[in-house]
Amino acid sequence: MKTYKIAVIPGDGIGPEVIEIGLTALEKVAKTHGFAIESKAFPFGGEHYLATGETLSDESMTELGDYDAIFLGAVGTPDVKPGILEKGILLKLRFEFDQYINLRPVKLYPGIETPLKGKTAKDLDYIVVRENTGGLYTGIGGIMMKGTVDEVAVQSMVYNHTQVSRCLRYAFELAQCRSRRTLALIGKTNVLTHVFDLWERVFHQIGESEFPEVTREYYHVDAACMHMVNEPHRFDVMVTTNMFGDIITDLGAVTQGGMGMAASGNINPTRTKPSMFEPVHGSAPDIVGQNKANPLATVITVKMMLDFLSESEAAQAVDDAIASVTSAGFAGLGTVETGERILKEL
Repeated sequence: MKTYKIAVIPGDGIGPEVIEIGLTALEKVAKTHGFAIESKAFPFGGEHYLATGETLSDESMTELGDYDAIFLGAVGTPDVKPGILEKGILLKLRFEFDQYINLRPVKLYPGIETPLKGKTAKDLDYIVVRENTGGLYTGIGGIMMKGTVDEVAVQSMVYNHTQVSRCLRYAFELAQCRSRRTLALIGKTNVLTHVFDLWERVFHQIGESEFPEVTREYYHVDAACMHMVNEPHRFDVMVTTNMFGDIITDLGAVTQGGMGMAASGNINPTRTKPSMFEPVHGSAPDIVGQNKANPLATVITVKMMLDFLSESEAAQAVDDAIASVTSAGFAGLGTVETGERILKEL
């Protein structure tokens, strides 16, 4: 029997509440599909930082490197200054494990309300591929003459050919596996002329030489945002830079029913280091312990993890269970009750 080693970081706030449901669903579907899950919980997050002063040690990184995947609930607490946990945990994991793809599905499940007038589940089913380790997030730049009227702040969007080509190639491979076989590059070629000259050239070079069967499209990022609202059915697979991806995926999350339905994967496609899967709703400290958190984003994250582990039948079973629960309606149900319905369907 195949056994997968999963490192679990429940984190802060509602993280432990939703991770418990997600992990139970993962273990249940594993039993019915002939594989096993070996998991270990790690304490990293805001509470751990306040107690120990540690975000994520090098020794812990070494240990995490031996796992097949990392399952993260949420990190963040009002008692820790913004940026400490994000850089010390999330960005450290992404950069040191070279999780250079951030994958965000935008799918409207049946029965879920969307703020988009007249749109239904058949109109929203696309995936955003966000470059995850370059661009503005590398922190290249600095501040000079801080605190004076002459202060200068610089943060540079920097990409090299390797970062761009590997991200685009992943996006093409993903588009090739979908029925519509359409890939849209989202950029700003009319203003960010240097960076997107590179992205656009490599986009067409790879498409022409390696993926001629995939239809290529280009949208300025502002136009893409408008189309995501008025014509979301345009999109199949979208690929973009780190910053633009950060912004448009949250817009996509709102259209699919809110952050409680938004899942993500931080992927190392080489599989030489672990990938990390997490719902994107954050720790939501205002509703901790109130049985109000929507656990479906975490269960969708489980589905993504199973797809990555090549357990496609188990992933489909989870997806079917989610669709069944949303179709039947779960408004008014708490965290625990929604989780129970998922487990019943599985």
